[in-house]
Order: sequence, then C-alpha cells, then structure tokens
Amino acid sequence: MGKNKIKKLVSISLAMLTVLSFTACGSSSKKTDTATLKDVSFPLKETANLKMLTSAPSISTQDPNERLIFQRLEKETNVHIDWTCYTDDQFPDKKNLALSKKDTLPDVVFNAGMNNNDLLRYSKQGVIIPVEDLIAKDMPNLSKILEAKPEYKKMITAPDGHIYSFPWIEELGSGKEAIQAVGDIPWINKKWLDELGLQVPKTTDELITVLKAFRDKHPEGKTDVIPMSFIINNGDQDPAILLGAFGLGDNGDHYLVNNDKKVVYSTVQDGYKEGIKYLNKLQAEGLVDQEAFTQKWDTFVAKGKNDRYGMFFTWDKANVAVNKEDYIPLPALAGPNGNVNVPRSNGYGFDLGRCVVTSANKNLELTAKWIDKLYDPLQSVQDNWGTYGDEKSKNVFELTADKTLKHLPLGTASPWEVRANQFVGGPAVILNDYYGKYTTSPDDAQERLDILHKTYVKDMKAEYNYPPVFMTQEDIEALTQYETAVKAFTERKKAEWILNGGVDEEWSSYLEEMDKLGLPKILEIKQKYLDAYFAK
Repeated sequence: MGKNKIKKLVSISLAMLTVLSFTACGSSSKKTDTATLKDVSFPLKETANLKMLTSAPSISTQDPNERLIFQRLEKETNVHIDWTCYTDDQFPDKKNLALSKKDTLPDVVFNAGMNNNDLLRYSKQGVIIPVEDLIAKDMPNLSKILEAKPEYKKMITAPDGHIYSFPWIEELGSGKEAIQAVGDIPWINKKWLDELGLQVPKTTDELITVLKAFRDKHPEGKTDVIPMSFIINNGDQDPAILLGAFGLGDNGDHYLVNNDKKVVYSTVQDGYKEGIKYLNKLQAEGLVDQEAFTQKWDTFVAKGKNDRYGMFFTWDKANVAVNKEDYIPLPALAGPNGNVNVPRSNGYGFDLGRCVVTSANKNLELTAKWIDKLYDPLQSVQDNWGTYGDEKSKNVFELTADKTLKHLPLGTASPWEVRANQFVGGPAVILNDYYGKYTTSPDDAQERLDILHKTYVKDMKAEYNYPPVFMTQEDIEALTQYETAVKAFTERKKAEWILNGGVDEEWSSYLEEMDKLGLPKILEIKQKYLDAYFAK
C-alpha cells in the first residue's frame, strides 16, 4: 500500500477517533435542534430536545436515558434529553472544559456542583444566566416551596439580587435534630466492653481506662487490637467530637457560632488546646492507631472489616465495622472540669448550585417547566433516592395503593450501591413534612436521627451553627485565600501536637502565626454575613 493511501487512512481513523472521543456516555442520535416553544404544556404534541451535561456514579450506568426515572419523565413530557455524562470523578474537569467553549455549550448543567464563587464567575462571563424570572413565571412547584420556606430563597439569592441556580434541598430533621448535626460519631465496641466487664465510659478518664483494657486484655483473644482509630483532619473520621469535653470543641471546618451569635474559630480556643493535650496523652499511652495520621479511607475500612477496633469515628458504622451490631455510639464525655458538650457541624442538606441554565439555551420556558417537574414532591423523592418498578435492579421504593413511596428494606445491601443504580440527582426538594405524606423516611436515616435524638442533642450547648450564605465574589475570593493558609497551618499543627506534644510551649507563637495568616480577616468576613443572615 502506498504512503499516501496509508496517510489518508490514518487521517480518517484519527478523525473518527476524535469524533468518538467527544461523544460522552448517554449521547443520542435524535435530532437536537428544537424550535423555541411558547405556552408549553406537557406532554408536548411533538418531541422536543434539550442538551444537558451531567455526572453519574462510576458503579452505575453511564447513560442517563437508561434510568427508569428519566424514561418516565420523557414519556410524561415528550422532552428528550441528549445527555453528555461523565463519571463523578471525571466530571469537575470535563465540566470546566465544556463551559470554556461558548460555541458548544449545553442547554443545562444538571448536576452542576457549583459553589458561590463558580456561579458569580460564570454569570459574569456570560456562561450561565439568572433564573429568578423563570422561577416566578414558569416554575409553580419551586415557587411554592420558596414562598413557604423563605430561608431557602435567601440562601440561593446572590448579593446582586439575582438567582443563578436551582438548588437541592434534603431536610431530615432540623436545627439540633438535623441529621447533619453530628458527623464524626465515636462508635465503641460494646461487645468487648461486655466481655471485659466494663461500663460505657462517661468521662475522658474512664475512656482511657477502657482503651487500656482493650489494649491489654485482648478481647476475644485478639492480639492485634487497635484501641482507637481515626483519620486525622478527615471530616467525619476525625476525633473532633471528643474535644467538646474541654470547651466549645471542634468540627470539620473549625467554625463555631456561640450563643451570642458570634463566629469563633475552634482551633484557637483554650479548650481546644486542652483537648489536644488529651489526645496526645492517648497517643503517648499507645491507645491510638499509629496509622491514624497517614491512612486513607481504604486502609481505615480494611482494619475495621478485620474486627480490630475498640473505637472509631465515622458517619455510619456499617461502612467500617464488620459486625455493626457490636458497636454503639459513645455519648458525650465529661472532661476534667465536668464540661460536657457536643460541638455541632455546619452541615446542611443544601446544595446551592445543583443545576444551571446556560446562555446557549434558546428554549427557556420549556427548560424551566421541565426542571420544575423535578420539584414535584413525589418526583423529588425519587430523584434523590431511587424509584419503584425497576425490573433490572433492586428497587428503593414500593409504590403503595395510596400513591405514596414506601422505602423497601435494604437488608445487607449497601444503601449507596442500591440507590446509585436508580437515583438521578439534580435539583430536588425533600421537606420534613413530606415524610408520612409522600414517602417514608429511609431506614438508615431514621436510625441515625434516633441516635442523635437519644444520645447527642441534649448535650449540644450551641443554639446555632453557621448557615449557607451567599457572599460577593470579592469576599469569597479573599476568604478562600486566607482560609487556604489558615486551615493548612492549623491542621498540620493539630496532627503534630497529637503525635509529638508541645502545644503548651508553642501556643503563643501559634496564635501569632494564625493572626498573621489572616484569621481576624476570616472572622470579620464570616461575621458580616452571619449578621446579615440573622438580620433578615
């Protein structure tokens, strides 16, 4: 074969590969140019098309149109979605690349994952558009929710008065009773306590006694016991909750709100210093997992599945423990001065930038009315968790005779894996009053809510936590700059002090460095928005 022919074939092959490489999962061969529609009413008489960018878990189908929820929506609306879909881990980079090309923008970014700064930046660039007029004119379901819950309208409204995104909201309890109020639950091995004739510890000193017994008396004849394990500075896997015995305590982002409605930074409080000294004492006594300062999630879980832990920290014990029935939540401990406190997290069932409309969208009324269907209560519940009647995978729900959704028992199956095969994510709202009216509460969520109510809420001294607020681009950029330096420094010192001690000797210079890195400016910005939140 001649060189020119070979070059021609290679060129054709490369061209085909290039085309294929830009054809992501879930794309469709249906016609995608839809005339601008007015006075939209579903189902449409003729099929219309919208182009959307989204993500999906890697363990599930990568073609959204294979999901029963979307198949039903297409049948109800006669709107076909041409999806470009990437796995969750690839999506942030792919999304940024897609939004950098204004001539090929999708109509909608469905699971947008945009924060405060992203929304303002992309709106300024003309990539996404404001949607408050669409909400008022074409979205009765969302409008009704925002009218009934004005706090959410406040959360999604930018300082310039515009709304740039459609939110995701999941209420499971509220205030101190919200499911996110505590993330880093300490799970203690009750089976080992019983075997060794020990009571559940009530004080920090009693916990030391128990952990020493786990270490020395070899419950179940084990010689590889790890009295206490965690992953330092890793959100729900961090032992921050124990520091509540010494004062205000600590949480994942280190912001606490006192009962005078003032923002404080947990890691510069005297009580924090005393708590760190306590954790260093546990470390010095050989009661802490030596890998707690370096291990990743897989290693942490593997040791739990090998039944080595006397106590560990995480959101759901079932994700770590091989026999989850062996573990109970450790109640808040009293410190040396009798202080008992459960520090609250700043977690909310709220995602500001879940879905956005781009400037390329020429069918705004159609888009708004399609998205508004996702805010119908029964639809939101399915979008969030999964559906019923799926013959290809395990169902999350049963549709009852009175047209409500009843969660099916998961048995030994992982809640995440079951839900990942059915749910679609995207914009949705599930309010507390939906439970018992449109759906049941998920079993795993209800179990957690019961734990919080019975074990932790009574010891939460803080009446407030820091809410989601919408900052100006200038403030969010300044905050990000300062936070990056402050958080890295304080978390490095936390790990060093627990491992090696020295917090007393370094405390004064540490506080000076925190000020130099910008902590006062951080608190000034955070306080400004907290004051505005309470003022409204």
